Amino acid sequence: MNRAEPLMALAAITKSFTLGSATIHALRGVDMSIRRGETVAVTGPSGSGKSTLLNLCGLLDQPDGGEVWFDGAALRNASETSRAQLRRAAIGFVFQSFNLVPVMSAADNVDYPLYLLGVPPRERAERVARALDRVGLSGFAKHRPDQLSGGQRQRVAIARAIVKNPRLVIADEPTANLDAATAAQVISLMKQLAHEQGTSFVIATHDDRMLAHCDRALMLDDGVLAGGSYAN
Repeated sequence: MNRAEPLMALAAITKSFTLGSATIHALRGVDMSIRRGETVAVTGPSGSGKSTLLNLCGLLDQPDGGEVWFDGAALRNASETSRAQLRRAAIGFVFQSFNLVPVMSAADNVDYPLYLLGVPPRERAERVARALDRVGLSGFAKHRPDQLSGGQRQRVAIARAIVKNPRLVIADEPTANLDAATAAQVISLMKQLAHEQGTSFVIATHDDRMLAHCDRALMLDDGVLAGGSYAN
């Protein structure tokens, strides 16, 4: 692994959608790179293309033009199967609405990505316990989502995202539904993981609390990416 090489790079990315008779240009020639262990915030008004950009960074979608590299490999000609395998093994996701399975315990929600990867049961149990401990929820492993507060559910979602030791985590408004104290805990946790594990984070947010603690804050407006300022 070459630490000087970006974990992910996007070059001249374009993406459009057809809505009725209109063509929506969601991304217009976006260039972006993400270093290993870096937290990058992406902000911008509604409809600016943030969700489209996150979907491309998370390998959930492909651009119309341009190139995406992940860990030095160009993905233009990668099959959907290989993209899905890379996404499953190397990328975690944290959503504003948590997206936890309501009938499963916190531990089972965190375990699910490891189950999909075919990790042996004993190793899964050890890794789930470590992930829940990292987010301060060791005592809540058997609780279902409806038995947890919003902040606890978001921390379960973060544990689920990091349990497979991903190289990249995509987070969509992860503090939007949290009070100030809980948001501060979530922000601190993400920074700690980036520093200790070298995990990179791309975070779509309107939360000034989050922006102030990210390594870089980028502005996306009408499909054009600008900014790149570093946090103090």
